[in-house]
Amino acid sequence: MLPVYDINKIKFSTDQPTFEKAVALYENGKVMQFEDGAGGFSAIVMGSEPYHVFVDARHYNRGYCDCYLGQNDTLCKHMVAVAIHAVMMGQPLGDEDKEYISCPQCSGRLQELSKEDLSMIRKSITSAMRYIKAYDGPSKTWFAYQNSLAEGCNRLSFLISKLPINKKTTALLVDMLLRLDKKLCQGGVDDSDGTVGNFIYETVNVLKEYVRLSPLCITALGALKNVKTCFGWEEELLKLMR
Repeated sequence: MLPVYDINKIKFSTDQPTFEKAVALYENGKVMQFEDGAGGFSAIVMGSEPYHVFVDARHYNRGYCDCYLGQNDTLCKHMVAVAIHAVMMGQPLGDEDKEYISCPQCSGRLQELSKEDLSMIRKSITSAMRYIKAYDGPSKTWFAYQNSLAEGCNRLSFLISKLPINKKTTALLVDMLLRLDKKLCQGGVDDSDGTVGNFIYETVNVLKEYVRLSPLCITALGALKNVKTCFGWEEELLKLMR
């Protein structure tokens, strides 16, 4: 049986401490007696004691573990380690598989991109933004919804942190911020815990660094003229044009 999820789904929708601890368990051979069965995967995970773990094949964060967190319906590192094993089937994780970026960063790399590369990046950004969607569900699903927002921001953070600095990537990020702002203002996104808002301001800081390292990028900020956003985040960028 193959899981529906992949390593990126696990990484981008798990908090950093839990993911990194799960990776350590997997890489240190602590996932033992792994089996696939009806609807999911089971294993013994060696922690402070042997833990019996089951993970659903469709949703890696559903299942059980007899550790303290698992018994309290909280996703634990043991479940994530089993999910990683199900995806990787015992094969080594690559460096990028393990790399966790919790907020967007400036790569510091000045480089132009081909039209094909820009098109792929644009599609990847659109794909990641699908996780940042309107909420109209019952209160019992609110936490799952917030996890979706966090996953979208994590995916975008990873993409941004790999981008080279040039006018075209600056324009891509400005467009992305405007699209996110529209989702917040008009698209029904419930950002009660500030996940998306914080991500926007972190990306603004990345763009400020773009301009510092490559002043030519400043021309791409012109798209923000005469624009009024939800939280006024554009003001910090427009100051750079004065």
